[in-house]
Amino acid sequence: MIYRIDRLQTLPIPQDEAWRFFSTPGNLPRITPPWLAFTVLCEETSEMYAGMILRFRLTPLLGFPVSWTTEITHMLEPSFFVDEQRFGPFRFWHHQHRFSPAEQGTRVEDIVHYQLKGGILGRFFHSPWIRPRLLEIFDYREQALLERF
Repeated sequence: MIYRIDRLQTLPIPQDEAWRFFSTPGNLPRITPPWLAFTVLCEETSEMYAGMILRFRLTPLLGFPVSWTTEITHMLEPSFFVDEQRFGPFRFWHHQHRFSPAEQGTRVEDIVHYQLKGGILGRFFHSPWIRPRLLEIFDYREQALLERF
């Protein structure tokens, strides 16, 4: 089964500033909950590009570190980019980041499609544990962005 998360937030900054912030991998730890111990493992580059490979380490469960490799598969600056998991904790992960002008700044939209590993066991844990944790991560991000901007 493929699940979906939709999030929408308006930030009081211009679209190009939102783009610069979100398209810089080094900013991810700033908007990720500390309990994930999220670390960027790839080198910093000056610009994001389609085909870019990003590597991370996080600790989502009981102190066990997990490696996550994503690829930027689509990009149209300053309007959207897509990251897709190549290796990591999910069976499938497709995350659209969309940016558009809004009256009060920039509308930031996330659309995430994901599928869990583990077959029926993964589906069993989805509703009581996995989905709430993912939503908690996005809630944290929303609050961290409000505080930053």
